[in-house]
Amino acid sequence: MKLELHRITVSKLIFGAHTGVSGGVLTVNKEELTALLMQDERLGGVEIDAAHPGESTRIMPVKDAIEPRCKLEGPGEVFPGWIGDVENTGEGKTLVLSGMAVLTTGRVVAPQEGIVDMTGPGADYTPFSKTCNLTLSLSAVAEMEPHQCEACFRRAGLRAAHYLAAACKSAKADKVESFDFPPLSEAMHAHPGLPKVAYIYMLQSQGLLHDTWVYGVDAKRILPTMISPTEIMDGAIISGNCVSACDKNSTYVHLNNPVIRSLYEHHGKDLNFVGVIITNENVTLADKKRSSSYAVKLARMLGVEAVVISEEGFGNPDADLIMNCRKSEQAGIRTVLITDEFAGRDGSSQSLADSCPEGNACVTAGNANELIVLPPMSKVIGDLAPAETIAGGFFGSVREDGSLEVELQAILGATNELGFNRIGGRTL
Repeated sequence: MKLELHRITVSKLIFGAHTGVSGGVLTVNKEELTALLMQDERLGGVEIDAAHPGESTRIMPVKDAIEPRCKLEGPGEVFPGWIGDVENTGEGKTLVLSGMAVLTTGRVVAPQEGIVDMTGPGADYTPFSKTCNLTLSLSAVAEMEPHQCEACFRRAGLRAAHYLAAACKSAKADKVESFDFPPLSEAMHAHPGLPKVAYIYMLQSQGLLHDTWVYGVDAKRILPTMISPTEIMDGAIISGNCVSACDKNSTYVHLNNPVIRSLYEHHGKDLNFVGVIITNENVTLADKKRSSSYAVKLARMLGVEAVVISEEGFGNPDADLIMNCRKSEQAGIRTVLITDEFAGRDGSSQSLADSCPEGNACVTAGNANELIVLPPMSKVIGDLAPAETIAGGFFGSVREDGSLEVELQAILGATNELGFNRIGGRTL
């Protein structure tokens, strides 16, 4: 499966009569986009705005971030099951508007998530302070259940992202990236002498408002399975959860998964990247056992020497992470874990809810309980509800000067467990 990403760089957003891109400036017809979104009778209203890096702007509560994409050539359409048909994607040519994101915001459930500051200390923790953001402030019709509201907002964000990209099909790409994933019969025998490595990709799937979707199917309904990394780049996996902002994988993050990127970069040099195994994070012990055993069985069937396992969320999913780790190591497969920590505000508490002796190669994305003070902003996009309703906020979060004291948990992507964040360190 070969996929080309035709990237057009967006450096500024403006509103005008015709949606299109020229010279790095994306013009958006606000009225046309509003009319498109309001075709969904579940939407009560939408307000469209823009936020740029360095502006004194706060966006909250952000539900999802989506990178605009659409198909240029090839089967299917991006975001299958939501925008396109449920046919397979991951091949052909896809247009990408880089340097920008669609951010959806609106009241769904308390506690809410999360915060994006375009400047100040909070901006140092979210990758979306560096993107030009088209914001959708959404409201639903009365008497809608929270999970129905989330689904309505999710579809609005995906439709907006596809609309923007589709309006730019005639523009010339600034950069073309090519990714190939050969049949397994070829991949398994490529690059002899290099260790075969697979990626076990854990997806949040603990129930209503804790969902991830694969080709339109709720991930808690699947057994672990193989998927091409190019399918993920075409939107086969999208976010549908309202968990803490710090480590949720937004749709934007799934599209640009840095673990997959890194494995491609090392492929053929010091490892042979042979596949992605997606698995879920379950509530019951039986389901945790079933999925962890099945995921490791698939890795064994691939004959890999090592796996990378990434978590999404914290607390209950820690048990899934450790089961995956222990069973993988016991099968003779060397394992590296990627997670974050909830170690208390002073960093002295237990970082994970579970652990095992085999988990001796672990990458941390930071401590989400660490406190930060966010100064007042000149402009707030979204809901002006009290900061106490933000996950990571607390009674007393709002100071007399209008600043907010919150945990990093409140900031979108602050401790993202795929490494899609701005916290990092390197040993030289």
